[in-house]
Amino acid sequence: MKIIIRFLVVVLAIGLGIGGYFAYERVSRAKQVARQPQEQGVPVSVALAAQTNFPVLLSGLGTVQPYNTVTVKSRVDGEIIKIAFKEGDIVKPGDLLAQIDPRPYQAALDQATAKKAQDEATLANSKLDLQRYQTLAKQDFATRQQLDTQQSTVTQQTALIQADDAAIENAQTQLGYTDIKAPIGGRVGFRLADQGNIVTAASQNGIVTIAQLQPITVVFTLPESQVNRINDAMKRGSVVATAFSADGSRQLAQGALAVINNQVDVTTGVIQLKATFANTDNTLWPGQSVSTKVLVETLQSVVTVPQSAVQHGQQGLSVFVVNDQQRVELRPIEVGESNSDSAVITKGLSAGERVVTAGQYRLQNGALVAVSAGPSTQQASVTQ
Repeated sequence: MKIIIRFLVVVLAIGLGIGGYFAYERVSRAKQVARQPQEQGVPVSVALAAQTNFPVLLSGLGTVQPYNTVTVKSRVDGEIIKIAFKEGDIVKPGDLLAQIDPRPYQAALDQATAKKAQDEATLANSKLDLQRYQTLAKQDFATRQQLDTQQSTVTQQTALIQADDAAIENAQTQLGYTDIKAPIGGRVGFRLADQGNIVTAASQNGIVTIAQLQPITVVFTLPESQVNRINDAMKRGSVVATAFSADGSRQLAQGALAVINNQVDVTTGVIQLKATFANTDNTLWPGQSVSTKVLVETLQSVVTVPQSAVQHGQQGLSVFVVNDQQRVELRPIEVGESNSDSAVITKGLSAGERVVTAGQYRLQNGALVAVSAGPSTQQASVTQ
């Protein structure tokens, strides 16, 4: 009986020892697992690939130029006796700008008028003599030669009257030129001649310049490779042109493409274009540098992503796509049109898929990500 009891005690001790060993192993393994770091998601920002209409914009740098520019000059010689404008004034066509001393030209007009009156009196007397010669010729008291000579005298004096009329018209014109008026509407610049100065019609210097600012134009350049595309757009109708500040951060005005230059600059490979803007608020100013964008086409219902999502590598273009398990897939894509904000994806991506827009430098294919909340998680937008 004692032997059996001892055997049972030994068996129980062995069992307790084995159980304790396995329990210790389980605890040790649990501690090891607890000590091992858990996989952490890489923080990233994402955006949804959007299906939208994409405006195709061609951008070029340009310079604002007045719609018209005129240097106002005197058409007669004389002293400036009046300046009728202030520098920077807005003038209308026909407004008086300056006045030249009119007295010499008024005297010339008076002289031409008096000459005509004198010639008219002489003509009247010659006509009376002609009538007398005609009467005498009928009675054979005047020869045919006398009659013809008197007729010639009347004709010559009639021509003198016509010359007098021309002289009067010329004198009136010269007198009118003493009032120097604005040929176009616009803003006047700095005064180039002061009151009291003597000006001449042959002088190269003017009195003031006028720049027409409403409307106003922007002359800019685009690569010659875009010429056919621009021509096609103009055939379809009016082409919208938008002027931005030189750094492209602020829209200044919207207008329309007016003309494409008739030749490409062979030295630079660019073509000049001119766009017209109403400029009612004078946002554009002559000489100002601007960035101009021309809308040549609008792509309908295409897939777009932010430009920051597109990765450039040795194998081509790709994006990181986030799946339902919060892991990323490096997917090759093909890009069509693009601008500084967005890119059109022609192959490799569907609308609604999430693409990584920030944090890609820490990613590799299959990596776990933690999506940051913020504006970047919204749909990709297409800006003009």
